[in-house]
Amino acid sequence: MTTGRHVNTGSVFAWVLRLLVAAALLVDAVVHLRLAGGYQQSAPTGIGAGTLFRIEASVAIVVAVWVILSGSRRAFVVAFAVGLSAAVAVVLYRYVDIPAVGPLPAMYEPVWFFEKSLSALAEAVAAAAALVALLISARPPRPSRREPNL
Repeated sequence: MTTGRHVNTGSVFAWVLRLLVAAALLVDAVVHLRLAGGYQQSAPTGIGAGTLFRIEASVAIVVAVWVILSGSRRAFVVAFAVGLSAAVAVVLYRYVDIPAVGPLPAMYEPVWFFEKSLSALAEAVAAAAALVALLISARPPRPSRREPNL
């Protein structure tokens, strides 16, 4: 059920999805903010991984608030993009040694540890829940079971 560009906000399930997406993005943001200082060493005077972590965390926080406040399809599209892109990045940099590109540092790290795993899980949950919200908002409304008044 939709109301134009929004997921039906009267639905308990829609609110659960909004809260789940926002909570997952906030977990991701907290982890990135906590780890940012140690990762800045990859490029102390440039765009280090710590700076990228802070940017990602800031975007995740803004999008989490947007999802909660609006519940719009656009907010869920952006939440999906943020969650998916972050999840792909952490998995990619875990398994593929990508060299520095311009001002961006090489961020290869061939290990999993608790915070990294938690962040990857939160990113995947945010993307999956946002996708579910988008899919349910794309369904046409169900016809009323009541007989029309003539």
